[in-house]
Amino acid sequence: MTRDVRIRNEAPDDRAEVLAVIGAAFGTEPEVVALWDELREIAGTQSLVAVDGAGDEVVGHVGLTPAWVDAPDRTVEVLVLSPLSVRPDRQGVGIGAALVSAAHARADELGSPALFLEGDPAYYSRHGFRPARGLGFTAPSVRIPGAAFQVMLLGAYEPSVAGALVYPDVFWRHDAVGLRGEALDRFTDD
Repeated sequence: MTRDVRIRNEAPDDRAEVLAVIGAAFGTEPEVVALWDELREIAGTQSLVAVDGAGDEVVGHVGLTPAWVDAPDRTVEVLVLSPLSVRPDRQGVGIGAALVSAAHARADELGSPALFLEGDPAYYSRHGFRPARGLGFTAPSVRIPGAAFQVMLLGAYEPSVAGALVYPDVFWRHDAVGLRGEALDRFTDD
């Protein structure tokens, strides 16, 4: 990562810049902006930004949203990493990796036993994520290919934390669960 970028909590006056970064990063999926704008209102949601050290300009963002695992003996609160966004002109220099690392550290610090995401295993496996299905977790939707449903087990994890991942209703209201069409065709399950 470039030395002139640092990670910090999102400040209230960062909102417009964060939404612009998400919009630019998800150019073909503009609904991600509206999704994040609602997810940010859920109690316990975490929002981290990568800022250009030269001027505090937001160049990247990662969100952590509370969700639950419906384990056999109890419901366990976990976190979902979504979305991860880096401004297109700043991609490829390690900002995304720094944001994933910061999200991991924050989730661990908050005592979450696991951090979930839907994403490209070629990218996220380099950062410690593994297929969730093989670890006893069930995806919240059949539209999430097994390869894309990933988890990072954290310090508070214990083997009894297994079961179905349950997303907050905001994901469902935005129909932002799983993949469709060409995006779904990119993944194959083992």
